[in-house]
Amino acid sequence: MRKLDAMPNALPEKPSPAASVPSPPLELTEMLTLLLQASERINSTLDLDELMKRIAEIVHNAVRYEVFAILLLNEKTQELRVRFSVGHPREAMRDLRIRVGEGIVGRAAATRRSVLVNDVREDPEYIQSLPSMRSELAVPLILKNRVIGVIDLEAPWPNFFNERHQHLLELLAGRIAVAIENARLYRRSQRQARTLQLLHEISRELSSVLVLNELLRKIGTLTKRLIDYHRFGILLADERSRTFNTVISIKQDERTPEKTTVPFGQGLVGAAAEARQIIIVPDVRQDSRYIMTNPDTRSEMTVPLIYRDRVIGVVDLESLQPGYFTEEHARIFSTLAPQIAIAIENARLYERVVRSEARMERDLERAREIQMHLMPPVCPPIPGLEASARFQPARELGGDLYDFLSYGKDRHALAVGDVSGKGAPAALYGAMASGTLRSLAPQRLSAPEMLKKLNLLLLERKIEGHFITLTYCLWEPKTRTLRLANAGMPLPILVRGGRSHAIRAEGVPLGLLEHTEYQEVLLTLEKGDVLALFSDGLVEATSPGLEEFGMRRLEHLFRQHADKPVGEIVEAVFREIARFEDGRPPRDDQTLVVVRAK
Repeated sequence: MRKLDAMPNALPEKPSPAASVPSPPLELTEMLTLLLQASERINSTLDLDELMKRIAEIVHNAVRYEVFAILLLNEKTQELRVRFSVGHPREAMRDLRIRVGEGIVGRAAATRRSVLVNDVREDPEYIQSLPSMRSELAVPLILKNRVIGVIDLEAPWPNFFNERHQHLLELLAGRIAVAIENARLYRRSQRQARTLQLLHEISRELSSVLVLNELLRKIGTLTKRLIDYHRFGILLADERSRTFNTVISIKQDERTPEKTTVPFGQGLVGAAAEARQIIIVPDVRQDSRYIMTNPDTRSEMTVPLIYRDRVIGVVDLESLQPGYFTEEHARIFSTLAPQIAIAIENARLYERVVRSEARMERDLERAREIQMHLMPPVCPPIPGLEASARFQPARELGGDLYDFLSYGKDRHALAVGDVSGKGAPAALYGAMASGTLRSLAPQRLSAPEMLKKLNLLLLERKIEGHFITLTYCLWEPKTRTLRLANAGMPLPILVRGGRSHAIRAEGVPLGLLEHTEYQEVLLTLEKGDVLALFSDGLVEATSPGLEEFGMRRLEHLFRQHADKPVGEIVEAVFREIARFEDGRPPRDDQTLVVVRAK
């Protein structure tokens, strides 16, 4: 494939004969391989610019387009704007805006359906970008029932795009939409972090304290360096009671226990909040708004604290001298007040976050315990087999699963699975799949039938961006037969007589495509045979030099320890992978189930 940087910004007037032939439709295996590779590539970066390039490369692998664009939707203006393009003139794309409903791209966004136009010259709504273009395919990017953009492909030949291209891009669109939204969220969080860092530098001392009571006293101390007040107070707004309540009151350098409540709209405090302006009163005795709380006070300055267009409180400064507060004091506080408001909100938010994090830690720990209980803590006795298993999540919660199911006295089932993604969402999806699997067990379905049934049930409860790979085995002790079907998991490894080989059992992951059939592989296990089922987290474990552990090392470990008890084989594998990672956190959940024929 050509590098994107080498793709022309303008197309030749007459394409070569070879180029004018549409790319052949992808076979199912190629399509699935592309989908899996695409998911891995686009989910491995949060850099939006890099993500756009990868999306263009992935799409080009499947559809040899000449012109490509990703347009993102501005929800407020309902306009689509080009975020990334290949083959378009940059100057034309920079200022292009397409309203939802306009042109082929706008139609795809409005109808939330892909639009395939075999000859754009016959479409009156076509918006011309390049005169040589003849066919166009526009696919909406939809996330959580919300259109976030459109992928648009164009070619200079009529009837270039076909329904297979359309179907493939529709499958890719969901994953692309999730990846784009994640990258945009990441970019926004980075931008916010830079803004907060700048504010931190400006008001370092104010923001160095996150405990609210300590922060309030710190504000009083810092204010004293700027203005030699007699009394200082901060009153915070209570929307429920519609009052301002004193949270700190300082007389000279001593904190006083005085508590004052001022209703909204009353006193100088209420007036400053209502006007959203600093109020200076040279002589409080001459101002009818003044509420007498301190007989010694002669002049007062009240400063509203505004955060995100909302008055969260008022700073109140009092002096024994009439006319003490000046316009210079007001200018100082016009700069200081926003920093105080931000610091107070940060401190209040920090307190909420601390409480929330403590609760979340308890919830995650409890969820981890529950997840561990969903999988057998000890492998149950299986006639004719010795079994051992281990699950190591990459985070607090993981998306891998394994289970042993009973089909009565004569048959036993074993399942090992891996949900796309990590963390709590993957764990919940895995729990749903595991529960569904257990609910189907009493039907005593064959391995292919079980995968087919589970696939249909997951599609009924389809969760965008999630699917599961699963190996399902049925063991018949009397005939020593293992019936195995695979839905996208790494190929199982069989060790026999000191040699190892992968069991060629392949299939489509569950929760992706309807009308999927699965094949059954039969194995007759001999005494001493070792069979290993595992998730790709073992194979993809990385060293500090970013080298993957790989299938070859894994097979070598199984051969090396094949004569040991299965529990020791499992421990040896995880021990060697931990040594290989050298302290690096796992990239993915790691699950291994090993069985030996007795």
